[in-house]
Amino acid sequence: MLQTLGLLLGCQLLGEVTVRGFGLPVPGPVLGLTLLVLLLAAMPRLAEQLRPTTTVILANLSFLFVPAGVGVIGNLGVLSDDGVALLAILTLSTVLSMLAAVGTFIGVRRATERWAA
Repeated sequence: MLQTLGLLLGCQLLGEVTVRGFGLPVPGPVLGLTLLVLLLAAMPRLAEQLRPTTTVILANLSFLFVPAGVGVIGNLGVLSDDGVALLAILTLSTVLSMLAAVGTFIGVRRATERWAA
């Protein structure tokens, strides 16, 4: 489990170092996840080695939200002062994210249909 956890964290660290080193406009963990996906595509057996560790992490994922909940409670004053603006921003950003996801899906589907034809 320590080796696979080290691989997961190593991919994230490599992504973070690369982003900061080259000043890329992408979050480091996203680049690290991309690296992990490329590793899994190159070495399919690696997925089976990672499965036990990732299952444990996903089973306990709810614990990772506790600090965020504590942060919300700790900043109730900000929420009460700017609650309407925050709600509007969150709603707008959610809608824009969903539209971006749909657009990406449609673009990928069209691209794969062209390749398949």
